[in-house]
Amino acid sequence: MSSHIPLKDVKELVTQPRIVEAGKLIYQSLQKTGIERPKVAVAALNPHGGDGGVCGREEIDIIKPAVDELNERGYPVAGPFPADTVFLKVRDGEFDAVVTMYHDQGQIAIKLLGFEKGVTVQGGLPVVITTPAHGTAFDIAGQNKANVNATLNAYNLACVMGTSEFRAREARVKELES
Repeated sequence: MSSHIPLKDVKELVTQPRIVEAGKLIYQSLQKTGIERPKVAVAALNPHGGDGGVCGREEIDIIKPAVDELNERGYPVAGPFPADTVFLKVRDGEFDAVVTMYHDQGQIAIKLLGFEKGVTVQGGLPVVITTPAHGTAFDIAGQNKANVNATLNAYNLACVMGTSEFRAREARVKELES
């Protein structure tokens, strides 16, 4: 939802249109990986999901309406779920991905769940871009210490997504020609 910004600035970026856009993007990106009906969760911003407004109203006033709008538009997402438990649902297979409200809300969980294998996808671009979720590892560059599994996963996922995009474009061309 938001990326590399100070935590103090996150609240201004948690808006219904941004959450809707992020939900659509992650849903469509997952479809490009071959998941026909992705299961997407949306994280809450506040501790305990706001506790019904006791600990913040963003879940009531912004995030839940965004989830409802996504569902109305045909993107079946669920939430908001408290951020401290939603990734357990991903780990257990209940969801394929989570729309998070700020960078580390998602990155900490991803790295704990699979530092050596995690992949970041830059969705919504005209070309497929994937990178290892752990970043560049400049601190160990040239030392023959790096675990390349995440890089291999990023490459393989880019191949799958690229093939999916190619096939979709071929189908559109054939449709236009007939």
